[in-house]
Amino acid sequence: MGTTGNADRILRLASERGLVRARDLAGHQIPRATLSRLVASGRLVQISRGLYALPKHSRSEQYQLAEIAARTPHGVFCLLTALRFHELTTQSPHDIWLAIPNKARPPKLEYPPLRVVRFSGQALTKGVETHIVDGVTIRVYSVAKTVADCFKYRNKTGLDVALEALRESRREKRATNDELWRYAKICRVANVMRPYMESLE
Repeated sequence: MGTTGNADRILRLASERGLVRARDLAGHQIPRATLSRLVASGRLVQISRGLYALPKHSRSEQYQLAEIAARTPHGVFCLLTALRFHELTTQSPHDIWLAIPNKARPPKLEYPPLRVVRFSGQALTKGVETHIVDGVTIRVYSVAKTVADCFKYRNKTGLDVALEALRESRREKRATNDELWRYAKICRVANVMRPYMESLE
């Protein structure tokens, strides 16, 4: 396929996906030099290293999540970042919290700052939701799973954050008791959460 055809394919991918990774082009047998030409001509913009989008691409408040998800498809947004995504906290975390498998290599990003947490077993795989942000599929833990995670990692995020998340999830009926208990057991914090959950009943 000629240069024009390759350029059209990249632009089509950018239109469909929102963001295009340079490494994705290898699977389509498109030379990376085509990306450079598209950027030079203004038909494509470089969002960050190895990540491109159409000039008209509108960034949502959560565009950073889309950028990270495009680079780290095996990661799951967790803890404070998941709470912020679900609008269950008054906190505005500077870092992006990302869960990855125990043996996975952490992503190397210059920006935004990442807080990587290693999960395993059901604590990694259960409660994962998918959402579309800026045309990119991101993975984020559900409300109930995130509440349980906050209790498990209360030494990192603060017990006050976990309690706020629990109260708000119940007040707004975003998680049922059964869901909270299920993830409390998976995260092995049932005994920790029990008195706080009982106080809300």
